[in-house]
Amino acid sequence: MEVGSPRPESRLAQAVEARVGSQRFHLWFDGHARFVLLGGEVVVVARNPQCQDWLEHAFSEDVKAAAVEVLGAGTTVRWVVDGAMFGEVPEPPTNRGEQNPESTAPSPATRDADESTTRLSVGSDSRTAEAKRPVDLFGEPLPAPRAKKPRPEDKEAESFARSTSPRATRRWRTLADFIVGPSNRVAHAAALSAVEEPGCGANPLVIHGPVGTGKTHLLEGIYLGLRKHNADMRPCFATAEDFTNRFVQAMRLGKMAAFRRQYRDCSALFLDDLHFLATRRATQEEFLHTLDSLASDGRQVVVTTDCHPRLADELMPELTDRLLGGAVWNLLPPDPDTRLEILRHKSRHAQPAIPDDVLKCIAACLRGNVRELEGALNCLRHYSRVTGRPVDMSAVKEALGDLLRHAIRVVTIADVDAAVCNVLRLPQGTLQSRGRSWAVSHPRMIATFLCRKHTAATYGEISKFFASRTHSTAVSSEKKVRTWIDRDTSIAIGDREWRAKDIIDRIEREIMR
Repeated sequence: MEVGSPRPESRLAQAVEARVGSQRFHLWFDGHARFVLLGGEVVVVARNPQCQDWLEHAFSEDVKAAAVEVLGAGTTVRWVVDGAMFGEVPEPPTNRGEQNPESTAPSPATRDADESTTRLSVGSDSRTAEAKRPVDLFGEPLPAPRAKKPRPEDKEAESFARSTSPRATRRWRTLADFIVGPSNRVAHAAALSAVEEPGCGANPLVIHGPVGTGKTHLLEGIYLGLRKHNADMRPCFATAEDFTNRFVQAMRLGKMAAFRRQYRDCSALFLDDLHFLATRRATQEEFLHTLDSLASDGRQVVVTTDCHPRLADELMPELTDRLLGGAVWNLLPPDPDTRLEILRHKSRHAQPAIPDDVLKCIAACLRGNVRELEGALNCLRHYSRVTGRPVDMSAVKEALGDLLRHAIRVVTIADVDAAVCNVLRLPQGTLQSRGRSWAVSHPRMIATFLCRKHTAATYGEISKFFASRTHSTAVSSEKKVRTWIDRDTSIAIGDREWRAKDIIDRIEREIMR
């Protein structure tokens, strides 16, 4: 080795860092793993089994490639665990099938080491402690452990063993406050069944739909219902973001056992906004195993997400398959009658009182989600308090003028065309071509149906836009799609099979953005 040249271990670490990225390297390798060269072999020493499992799973190929690059072809990589190399005191063995029965009782050498450590702590001869100092995986003596000040990470690690109940200050909603209508009736009935017989029906229960349609309301209602009717149950409520943050934190602190106890020992699990796990493969795998553990024991799992699991391309196929094995119900934006009932329910204690004709006007004009309706009521109440005027139709025009104008949106044929191409990932202009393959004709039929539903365009205008010769083609396309919906048919688009209802629902949400 040349004078001043970096050690092979340092060059290997630099090569691994170049492959995985500086940020990921410092996050997962610094303080958690070391590289040791033994002949023609690279030994990656991890501080605990959880670190070894994660690093080997996520970075095995990168480490092998870096070892070959630095040390030459034929170099092998081995993964081991040695917490002592990082100054950690080994934890007592758990009750596993591979446990050595003799390890349950301390050996004489262990008792001697404990006694020497005790003598060292009260000021006895340090040479006695040196003789009993433990060695690492490669026979090198480890430095004597030093007293450490408690770190923030240690305090955070202790929190994993605490109760998983959400904070008490949260304003929870009940199923009794949920307004039922045609757009949510089935999902609400499924929520009631989950409260009455948790784990006995469809498991997991998946509730999906656009924002502001009541997904979290139903999830909170089931959670509170179980706590009220089953005093012995310990349900766990978490958002997907919270699940992800705790998972990453547990990986960094080596607290995966505590993390898994937190989510797998609960009586029921409620996870909000599952779509947050998109592109986070490691977190999806952990949730998949958690779901399997709970469902196999008959414990209820309920999740919410923004779209049907089959349409979530970013989810792992295995996780999608588990979700489809339960019950999947959707929520749609409320119809006018349901919107009116929601407004009446939320304004029943309003001061000043809001007349029913005002509520009917708001329900007819605002076609968005429940949060938009709540915002309109808040604006009216605030306007009345500030101006001292009663809430009437003139107050509605002044307080909600901008909101009502923006709520009226004109959908064009071009909007429908763009939405279909975006959802199905087709190049713009595909639907105007004269292609007759299913990959083009089926999306064109769906676009024709949606143009008739959401625009004022005639059959002739639609046919002209999509380069059809006669308006009869548009008529036939609309009838065909209606048949698909009525029969709940699956259609082939590209290399995938889609339920007609699911793909139309997704395109309509794209149109209304």
